[in-house]
Amino acid sequence: MPKIKSYRKKRKKKTALAIIIWLVVLGFIGLTGAFAYFAKDLPNPNEIAQRRMVESTKIYDRTGKILLYDVHGEERRTVISFDEIPQIAKDATLVIEDDNFYHHFGLDWKAIARAFLANFQGKKITQGGSTITQQFIKNAILTPERTFARKIKEAILAIEMELKYSKNEIFSFYLNQVPYGSNAYGIEAAAQTFFNKNAKDLTLAESALLAALPKAPSYYSPYGSHGEELKARQEYILERMYKFGYITKDEMEKAKQEELDFAPNISSIKAPHFVMYIKEYLEEKYGKEYVEKAGLKVYTTLDWNLQKMAEEIVLERVEKNAKNYNANNAALVAIDPKTGQVLTMVGSKNYWAEPYPKGCITGKTCLFDPNTNVAARPRQPGSAFKPFAYATAFEKGFTPDTIIFDLKTEFNPDCLSDGSQEKDQYGLDCYHPKNYDAKFRGPITFRQGLAQSLNIPSVKVLYLAGVNDTINTAQDAGIETLKDRSRYGLSLVLGGGEVKLLELTSGFGVFATEGIKHPIISVLKIEDNKGNIIEEYQDESQKILEPQIARLISDILSDDEARAPMFGYRSNLYIEGLPTAVKTGTTQEYRDGWTIGYTPSLVVGVWAGNNDNAPMNKEPGAVIAAPIWNEFIKKAYAKKQEAKEEDRQIENYFNLPEEVEEFIKPDPIITNKDVLNGKFTNEVRVKIDRISGKLATNLTPPDLIEEKIYRQVHCILYYVNKNDPQGNDNGRGDPQFNNWEAPVIEWAISPERKEVYNQDLPQEYDDVHTPENQPEVKILSPKNNEAIKNDEIKIQVEATARLGIERVEFFLDSKLIGVNYSGPYYLNFRIPSSIKEGEHTIEVRAYDKAINYQFQKVKIILVL
Repeated sequence: MPKIKSYRKKRKKKTALAIIIWLVVLGFIGLTGAFAYFAKDLPNPNEIAQRRMVESTKIYDRTGKILLYDVHGEERRTVISFDEIPQIAKDATLVIEDDNFYHHFGLDWKAIARAFLANFQGKKITQGGSTITQQFIKNAILTPERTFARKIKEAILAIEMELKYSKNEIFSFYLNQVPYGSNAYGIEAAAQTFFNKNAKDLTLAESALLAALPKAPSYYSPYGSHGEELKARQEYILERMYKFGYITKDEMEKAKQEELDFAPNISSIKAPHFVMYIKEYLEEKYGKEYVEKAGLKVYTTLDWNLQKMAEEIVLERVEKNAKNYNANNAALVAIDPKTGQVLTMVGSKNYWAEPYPKGCITGKTCLFDPNTNVAARPRQPGSAFKPFAYATAFEKGFTPDTIIFDLKTEFNPDCLSDGSQEKDQYGLDCYHPKNYDAKFRGPITFRQGLAQSLNIPSVKVLYLAGVNDTINTAQDAGIETLKDRSRYGLSLVLGGGEVKLLELTSGFGVFATEGIKHPIISVLKIEDNKGNIIEEYQDESQKILEPQIARLISDILSDDEARAPMFGYRSNLYIEGLPTAVKTGTTQEYRDGWTIGYTPSLVVGVWAGNNDNAPMNKEPGAVIAAPIWNEFIKKAYAKKQEAKEEDRQIENYFNLPEEVEEFIKPDPIITNKDVLNGKFTNEVRVKIDRISGKLATNLTPPDLIEEKIYRQVHCILYYVNKNDPQGNDNGRGDPQFNNWEAPVIEWAISPERKEVYNQDLPQEYDDVHTPENQPEVKILSPKNNEAIKNDEIKIQVEATARLGIERVEFFLDSKLIGVNYSGPYYLNFRIPSSIKEGEHTIEVRAYDKAINYQFQKVKIILVL
């Protein structure tokens, strides 16, 4: 039995060994066949050195007649020998792209394993483990498609290439092939393009910066809007070079501080900030390699006529701003609010100019940073954000006539209401903002608060509207930067959250279109190299505000009379003959100046300031940015009329309406609350007894009752609840109530107003005209129903009163026939011939000295 078991074990081992041997043989045969199949197509060294020709992608304006940028229009490449490439450039590339290059055979198994694991978990190929050899093969020989088949081909060819060429040859191929952006292929072309020098003359800092580009040339482009990210990647490369021992720590630190001067090719790009914006969009959506090689035709929304005009205006105005206000840069965006199409994008005063001051560090210390696209970078908007808070408040039931008090107010409920504290008991900041002119105006309307851009009322409006609800309104309008809500409080309405000029301008377009949002669009159509449309503009409009709300905002922002007390009549916010709605903004310490304004067909946003956030001279957005806005929008309307007359066949030009468009007036709003209807006092009407000065009673003689008006003044929370302003509830239990109410009461009882407002209402009732003080009166004769047979009536009366009888009056059929001012009280009355026989009434009224009175009546029968 043991022999049988032993025999079976040996037989199993032999079988398994045979299977393994056959698998190895088959694998070797398959691998050999694959190598043989792909190796036969591997180009020789001379062919590898020449990058195959590809079709360039072209970016046009909206007409398709103006070429803005040819992505590969002039593919710049100069092949240089490996020895001409400085060692520091080689080292910089190695540490960031493939630090194990000289120690592998074309594949880096550790990197592949990491990438495989990441891609496996992500269920698609999103992360690579490519060596320099593989990257070269991908760019020069294969397609950039992300498939396992391509990766297998790439791996086989990488091994084959490592067998055919030396490491230095492969590295030389790579450095002469790799794209660095801006049409520069190879390190020599990159050195010439970005630094106007040969590669052999590159400094350590320049070499590290060039090594940072191949990963994402458009994103990290020195001419793009990610200068800070590029600088961070360059410094990371320098740190790795130090880590691997290629440079000393001192060399690393000096290179980090070296100020780099770029030399762009001015003639190659029109509307450069816009083009870079489009290029980044294309590469994010379709991939960099596809965009560079697919021969796309991209028809954008840009209006070249408006763009040229905008660039000229911005450049000219910034020169004045720099001289007069220390505002060294500006940006301008124009959008068609009816479609969301970007017509103009000027990201700085001059894309091709030198940074200022000379020697500044781009992205950090430059007052003027030419390549940064400020239109697409977050900045604080100041008061330009206020309309979103007011719109949200109007949605909740507040009105443009609603009264709010512009008085010094503390908004931290745990701080003293007089604004004398800087910190509360918990160590949190107290918050009592000021207006631009440091004045307080007392009661004003929401209309005045927004039109005059008053800070204190606007902070109150934001509180009433709700911070979260206001952010919702802004996000619905297309502002996407306010994501971390925990960062924002009541200062948001004064610009406490960063936004992009492009998005803020588009957001104002919602008011221009009466509540309809048209998302930002920059591309009309994209065709591939065969003319097939792969992307085309489709309007995806969405209603986010009721027309009434948008009309209210436009009505206020176009009200020149309402804003005149702050900005003056016919300021730069006013355009003769062209109704425009406009809002300015100025950030704390005058770091940013904004003006956003619109007609029903054109919305224009302007930012002015300094790239490094340095303060300007103390002038607001109305002075720094509004003149740019005013000049552009006037010339835009004039320019488009000229364009129509010159070429009426061009249908794709942006055409403004020939007739002046008026904003539609909002419907009148009437509520049941005086404070919402524009009255800052609550009039309490009280009936007073003139003698006692106290509240009248039912015993107070009507002749002695007068109506007196007591004008009461309180903050808005005294009358309304912020969550339901037109409801019956009030906000007196609101956490802000005491701090809002205190300055209002102080204002009302100030010496010049104390006799007018908030006087104490009478609490006591008339104590003169009381039951016990009422006179007593009795007619002694004639008796009730007594017959009078002669022509004379004798009336005798008995009357007494605690306060003394003042007079007794006698009436016949309600006609006064006599008065006694002292007793005894009687009257002999001769009956005139005009009085006929029959039933008549005698009435006697007794008055005391306080005009209390009582009366008695009797009926008599005249028999004449």
